[in-house]
Amino acid sequence: MGKDAGTPRVFLYRHGQTVWSESGQYTGLTELDLTKNGQQQVEASGKMIVGAGKLIDPSNLAHVYISPRNRAKQTFDIAFADADKQALKEAGKVSETDRLMEWTYGQYEGLLTKEIRALRKSHGLDAERPWDIWRDGCEDGESPQQVTERIDDLIAEIRSFQKDSMHGEKPADVVLVAHGHLLRAFTKRWLGYPMEFPLSLMLDPGAVGVLSYQHHNVEEPALMVGYGFPVQQ
Repeated sequence: MGKDAGTPRVFLYRHGQTVWSESGQYTGLTELDLTKNGQQQVEASGKMIVGAGKLIDPSNLAHVYISPRNRAKQTFDIAFADADKQALKEAGKVSETDRLMEWTYGQYEGLLTKEIRALRKSHGLDAERPWDIWRDGCEDGESPQQVTERIDDLIAEIRSFQKDSMHGEKPADVVLVAHGHLLRAFTKRWLGYPMEFPLSLMLDPGAVGVLSYQHHNVEEPALMVGYGFPVQQ
């Protein structure tokens, strides 16, 4: 067993592919369903890591937070077995929250990065350096500070109940089912970095990342760069 075995974890579950995530278009409030490939991505990851004795064991979960967008709700529905979903819901351990909505892109909704930069240039912006969402935010959408505030509120809520289970005293793992930009933003804030901090992170559609704590200490949040899977009996 690792020295931090039993420490609560936060699993970052990105929704599967949509037509816009495939094309690179920014998708915030727009409701898009998963593509067939997106459904298969989630089926594959769910089959491998969600279930009794697996990395995401429903019996170890304190809560599952889901973005209100359909693509996130579909992902939860596919990844978890029906019996596990029912048991979690009956226990009051599943909720949708606007705090996990994707970044609100405003004028940039549905655009590609190069199109956004061209639009901003036509607005007289970014004369000295190219647009960076982590620093500049979105016109008529959210600023980095606004996203920071809603993420920080959720982090405080999660730590309020994980802090008493640093050695596995009771089920305290959490799953967040959400979006690419939002989950990377969540990781930065979990580690205490401002949005503009140049921490390059990648999270494929349908993929899962893991956050936790070092030394069984809620004051030492950490990113699990690698994770040892449970030994199969």
